[in-house]
Formats: sequence, structure tokens, C-alpha cells
Amino acid sequence: MTLTRDEAWNKLALHTDPTLEDLFSEDSDRVEKFAKRLELTTGLAGGDADCGILFDWSKTHLTEDLLTDFEALAEAAGFDDMREKMFAGEMVNPTEGRAAEHTALRGVGLDTSVEEADALRERMKLLTTALHEGAFGEIKHLIHVGIGGSALGPALAVDALARDLPVVDVHVVSNIDGVALEEAFAACDPATTFVAVASKTFTTIETMTNAQSVLKWLADSGVDDPTGRVIALTAAPEKAVEWGVDETRILPFAESVGGRYSLWSSIGFPIAVAVGWDDFQAMLDGAARVDAHFRDANGRENLPLRAAFADLFYSRIKGAQTRAVFAYDERLRLLPDYLQQLEMESNGKSVTVDGHPAGPTAPITWGGVGTDAQHAVFQLLHQGTHLIPVDFIASVEAGDTLDAAHHTILLMNCFAQGAALMAGKHSDDPHRNYPGNRPSATILCDDLDAMTFGALVAFHEHRTFANAVLMDINPFDQFGVELGKEIANKIEKGGERFDASTEALLKAAGLG
Repeated sequence: MTLTRDEAWNKLALHTDPTLEDLFSEDSDRVEKFAKRLELTTGLAGGDADCGILFDWSKTHLTEDLLTDFEALAEAAGFDDMREKMFAGEMVNPTEGRAAEHTALRGVGLDTSVEEADALRERMKLLTTALHEGAFGEIKHLIHVGIGGSALGPALAVDALARDLPVVDVHVVSNIDGVALEEAFAACDPATTFVAVASKTFTTIETMTNAQSVLKWLADSGVDDPTGRVIALTAAPEKAVEWGVDETRILPFAESVGGRYSLWSSIGFPIAVAVGWDDFQAMLDGAARVDAHFRDANGRENLPLRAAFADLFYSRIKGAQTRAVFAYDERLRLLPDYLQQLEMESNGKSVTVDGHPAGPTAPITWGGVGTDAQHAVFQLLHQGTHLIPVDFIASVEAGDTLDAAHHTILLMNCFAQGAALMAGKHSDDPHRNYPGNRPSATILCDDLDAMTFGALVAFHEHRTFANAVLMDINPFDQFGVELGKEIANKIEKGGERFDASTEALLKAAGLG
């Protein structure tokens, strides 16, 4: 019998709460049941599946019965239908009347959308190759100006993949604070610097203000034609032309690609410039492998959906208000920041798709880098009063060429933290007592190459979508971002009065 969504949630709420140690002691096969590996294909032209990612949820409170009831929730929520609509290029963003076609950028989706994405990507490849081969003169630096998804994705990818002698030195600037831009200026030679301006609408005030300042810096430094150094990355190419960019240096992307899902599009131009086209393509290939898995696997065998089951067990059933992510890899130091936007902007909603009040939705995503975080926030994880599910992310292969002891110690600490959170340690001294039974999941990559990186990001995109479908919310709009912008625009125009506190602040800052 098919349950309604409310009935499915009510049934999930009835589950008992055994400890993690009890779950392991009662089932000797728990690791085999709750740790699943996703194989990835190496090589741009295919090859053997000899690299991959291990996803281990055995240290969470998921059980076989819980998975069965979450599968019933997925059925009640129409998960299969929504997933099919997304991959078919149908409308899944009803508040804005749009599809969400980021997977088409990776070759998985509606045929016509994939063909369009292929054509746009070929245009981007030609421009990238031309820049690398010196068609624009000697280019050593690229300043990439954007904000939100137009900056977070490129910054993460460049930091993760371009640490070893980047083809071009890329600096991603998003903050309107001029200090950020001046830092990029100090690292770049204007005579050998190109500029990428990334804005879906090409009207974003922070981005366009920063872009104008870059042009002024180039002009003040003796560059004859600063606008001739600009590559525009936008879904509104006509706006870029009006701004002064030659149409041959405009790389469009589809309106159906949201900002926080856009690093696979022309927004990824700085990634390709930094790492080279082959690695950029490998990143797309890794994401496409996850796309195919997410499209074809059902129920608990679908890894992003299983991750959503764990997420919702803690946020909806157990009342956890935050989720922590710790990357035990310096190359992924920006991943928690990236996931904050992906998850909180997508699922930070308070109403359902139909506009009715929703239950608890996205938890607060936060985190850091191990082992630094162990000496900062792990005290709260081990002995604090909050329930905080944790994700640990690591790579078996090291990203450095130093003594192997560095990476060995890093991985030992990563695994030890998960074990300690689960087991705890009893002491008669309450100050030295560790309660344990604290959940964590581990995502262990064989190596953090471009393909694996692409797969890791795509996994989290689909995890976010799966959470949204099960909660009956729209993950593809972000109206909450707009209100602050509207008020800032009113302040800039003047003539309006605000609350007493804001008026006092404006006066104190010399703006009122």
C-alpha cells in the first residue's frame, strides 16, 4: 500500500533509537551493508573502472528498516518522477518556470540541451586554447570576477586542482570590499593579465563594480585596450555587448543553469584556463558518471538519495539543526564554503512547492579542514550538547610529495575522529566523560584528481536535490537573496527612511 507523504514521515518518527555500538554488535555485516563504493572510469576516452569513491554510512543510525521506510517516503514524494523530469529538461523550478539543466552540461539530459551545451563548450574550448597558445599575447594571469555561484565553484576547483604549476595563474575575486581586489592586483602583472567577468544577468552590482575597477587598474597601468582583455561569462550576452565586450569573447550559458550549479558551464572558464582543457573535461566526465548513477540507481542503492535519507533522519526526525563537513585534505579547504551555498541557498526554505508551511528544512552547513579543526571545534562535537552529524572527506593518495608520514598522520586522525565520536569513553569524572554515539559518515576518494573532484561535487548536487524532493521544497530558486539587495539599492538611491538603528548606522558611516 502506497503511503501519503505525511504517513511516511509519521512512520519514520516511530523508529527506536539504538546506539551506534549496538548497531555494530547486532550486525556483523553492517559495514558491508552501509558502505558502498562508486566506481569511476579513468581516461577521457574510457577505460577500466580502477578508481572511485567509498561512501561509508555505517557510523550513522541508519538501519535496514529505516532505509525501507525512507524508500516509502521517496515513493510518496514522487522522487522517481521528479528525477525523471529534471533529466528530461522539464520544469522543476515552478516559482521561476524553469528547468534545471546543469546535468546537460556534462552530457546527461535532454538531447537538444546536451547538443546545445556541447556547442557552447566547444566555443569555450576554442577560446581557452587560443589563450593558452598565445593568440592574445603572453597571458600569465587571469582575474576572475564574480559572486556567489559564479565565484565559489571556480574558486573551489582552481584551489583543488591547479596547485601544481597552473597553466595560467587564476585569482577569483567576489567580495566588493576593495581589499580583495587589491590583493589580486598585487599578485598580477597588468601587462600579462586577462579578465573574466562572470554574471548570469551581467547586471550584478558587486561584480560589475569590481569589473570596472579592474578595467581602471589595467588602463592606469598602461594597457591600451582594457576592454579587449575581458572574457564575458553570462546567460545575457546582449548585456555583455552593451557593456563593451566583443561578441567573440562572450561565452554564454543557458538560462536553465542556476548560479550554484554553473561551474560546469562557461562559468568554469577560469578552471579550464588554470588546469588545461583535458583536466576540465575529466572533471565533467566524473560528474557525468555520478549523473548516470543518480539517474539509473533506485532506492537505497542510489548513493545521493541514501545520503539524503541520513540527512533527513537527523534534521527532521532527530532535530539536528546543523551538519558539519570536514575535509581532511588541504586541496578541499574551500569545500565547506561551497557546500554552504549549495545546500543552504537551495534548501533554506520555509514553504513547500505549493506555498504551504514546511517542516524543518536545510540544516546549517558548516565545517573546516582537518587536522586544524580538531584543535578548534571538535571539543563541541565530542562533549557539547548539540546533535551534529559529521561528514569526513579524505583521499587515499596524498596531494604532496613530502615524507609519507604527513599523509599517514592526516588519515589516521580522520579515521580516529569518526571512531571516537561513535565509541566515546566513559569516565567517572564528568569533565573527562565522552558520551559517544555521535554519528558520522566518511567519503573516501582513491585520489583527488579532476575526475574524482567532478564526481564529488556532482554527488553533493544530487544529494541536495534529493533532500529537496523528499521535503517537497523547490531547491532551484533563491528569493531570500534578493531582499537585502533591494534595500541596498534603496539606500544607494536615497530618499527613503529606514528603522532607527539602520538610520543611525548610515549616519555613523557617513552615508546618511
